[in-house]
Amino acid sequence: MKQVSLYEAKTHLSKLVDEAAAGEVILIAKNGKPMARLSPIAEVVATKMEPRKLGQWASEFKDVNLDKWWRDWKAADKEIEADFEGSIAKPFPRPPRRKSGRRRKR
Repeated sequence: MKQVSLYEAKTHLSKLVDEAAAGEVILIAKNGKPMARLSPIAEVVATKMEPRKLGQWASEFKDVNLDKWWRDWKAADKEIEADFEGSIAKPFPRPPRRKSGRRRKR
């Protein structure tokens, strides 16, 4: 078990996190008193996210190919992004100019 000061922990946090991920337990001390512990997570986080389970609409989607639906969704998303990016390149229309001259008093 390694003990570091709060200043050292703030300065070298990335390095300390890597050490903790490798299995080392690190105590962080403030004024010489241990205040916090940096340790590895016991459970392993899955690298690939599982598809979300459907809730009350599950019966409506039982015949839908979710992989195809997701690809179609992403394709539509890219189309919207392209339209948005294209609209930025176009100049914004200016409102029509008023006729010069004074306004009439009522």
